[in-house]
Amino acid sequence: MSEDLESAFQIPTAGVILDGDFRAPADAAGVVVFAHGSGSSRHSPRNRMVAQRLHEAGYATLLMDLLTAEEDEIDSRTRKFRFDIPRLASRLTGAIVWLSDRPDTGRMPVALFGASTGAAAALLAAAEVPDRVRLVISRGGRPDLAGDALGRVKAPTLLIVGGRDLEVLDLNKAAAAQLTGPVEIAVVPGATHLFEEPGALERVVELAVAALRRNLVPSSGQRSAT
Repeated sequence: MSEDLESAFQIPTAGVILDGDFRAPADAAGVVVFAHGSGSSRHSPRNRMVAQRLHEAGYATLLMDLLTAEEDEIDSRTRKFRFDIPRLASRLTGAIVWLSDRPDTGRMPVALFGASTGAAAALLAAAEVPDRVRLVISRGGRPDLAGDALGRVKAPTLLIVGGRDLEVLDLNKAAAAQLTGPVEIAVVPGATHLFEEPGALERVVELAVAALRRNLVPSSGQRSAT
C-alpha cells in the first residue's frame, strides 16, 4: 500500500458477518489481528491503544468483534460465549483467511495479538492455519484454554504477563511448557492483569514491536521470538 488506509469492514467468517476496523500505514510491514478478551470488543481501549502504537511502528492492524451483536447481548447477561474458545478461534481463523485472500492485504505477513481468552483463540487459530500465522502475542492471556492445540502451534509465541498477576503467570508457564514452537514469557514488573499501572502498557508495546520486527519479515521462514 502506498498511502495510509483506514476502513470499517464487515468480515464474512465461519458462517457469520463480523464488524472490524482495519488500519494500515503506507508500506505496512505486516498485519496484526487482535483477538479481544472476555466480555470485550473491538472498542477495547487497551487494544486500541496498542493498535495505535503498532500502526505508528509501521504495522497494519485489524480490530474485530468475535461475537455477533446478538451473541454479545446474550453474553453480557449470561457469559455464555466468552469462554467458547472453538467458536472464537473459528472466526479468527476465517478472518485470517479473508485477509490472506484479499489483493490489498494478501501479501502481508500475519501476527495475532490476543488478550485474556482471546489469547487461547489466537493460539488455536495459529494451530489451524500454521502457514498463515508468523507470530502470536498474548497480553495477560489464558493460553492454557487452548488445550491440546498448544502442541500444534508452530509460530513463535510471546506471552506477556504482569509481574503481580501471579495466577495467570503460573497458567502461562504451564502453557509454555506445552508449546512446541519457539516461546518466550516476558514479565512486566509491577503490572497487574489489565496493565493499568503507569508505563505497563507502554512496555507491552515495546515487547510486541520487538517481536514483530524479528518475526514479520517478507519471507516464508519464521524466526524465533526469543
